[in-house]
Amino acid sequence: MTTVVLQGVIAVHIAAGLTAVISGAVAMFAPKRRGRHPRAGHVYLLAQVSVAATAVLIVTARPHTAYLLILGSVAVATASCGYAARRIRWRGWLRYHISGMGLSYIALLTAFYVDNGPRLPVWSLLPPITFWFLPSAVGLPLLIRALLRNWIGVGHRKPAAIQQGKGL
Repeated sequence: MTTVVLQGVIAVHIAAGLTAVISGAVAMFAPKRRGRHPRAGHVYLLAQVSVAATAVLIVTARPHTAYLLILGSVAVATASCGYAARRIRWRGWLRYHISGMGLSYIALLTAFYVDNGPRLPVWSLLPPITFWFLPSAVGLPLLIRALLRNWIGVGHRKPAAIQQGKGL
């Protein structure tokens, strides 16, 4: 792969990653009903697929980054499971949806920090192992909180659409 083509693929990869981070955050903080939340979630899934596809191309030119494909595969697989759980309405779909999307976001951020952390201000002062575990250390407690709030119903009311059995 020529340098120009590789730079183009990397530019698409960065744009898709940024799109995934932003759309994932929009989906997380949007009201859980029709409209913004499912649209942002769909954009997130498509961006995750784009990140993974471009990562495969990058790894062909830079084989030393192949370990990042594991994180990318986890991110796409868990996002796909979360999306499928909601779309197909698996039994207990909400738990799977929240878990899949949350784990996907954590994997996305982990891959970003593992690859870019040593070159980021302040992050470059941290030991390299931090890049592997900090996204999980922050994200997993938040994911567990979201699961408990939605599974047990503690702390807030479920969206009206879910209460009435209409779904999101």
